[in-house]
Amino acid sequence: MRGLAKGLAYTLKNMTKEKVTYQYPDQPLALPDRFRGIQKFYPEKCIVCNQCVAICPTDCISLTGIKHPDPNKKGKIIDTYDINFEICILCDLCTEVCPTEAIIMTNNFELATYSRDDLFKNLEWLDENDTNLRKENKV
Repeated sequence: MRGLAKGLAYTLKNMTKEKVTYQYPDQPLALPDRFRGIQKFYPEKCIVCNQCVAICPTDCISLTGIKHPDPNKKGKIIDTYDINFEICILCDLCTEVCPTEAIIMTNNFELATYSRDDLFKNLEWLDENDTNLRKENKV
């Protein structure tokens, strides 16, 4: 009988507390400043150094470049840049190693889909992914 009274008292006490449930997606979640979400890619900054590909622990990034069409300019220009978010662990290593800051992390985390094929993101999608940028990356 005493256990029933303790349980009932605990329930009544917690019924009066403020609810912590968010009305997502109508009410956005407050994310910490260092939250790591989906990457944004700036193709105009990329020098095709392949450091992001080399450091990726899951090998989810593929990057190819072609020789610059202007013979007076050295280096490569980017041809393809793809990320497989099916295996990406959002570790932030690709952004840390990029010398030109062509890759940044956003606060965007919504990748829910019904097909695994939709988790392969290409250069165009990553370039347009500028929703919910982190505070330090806003221009």
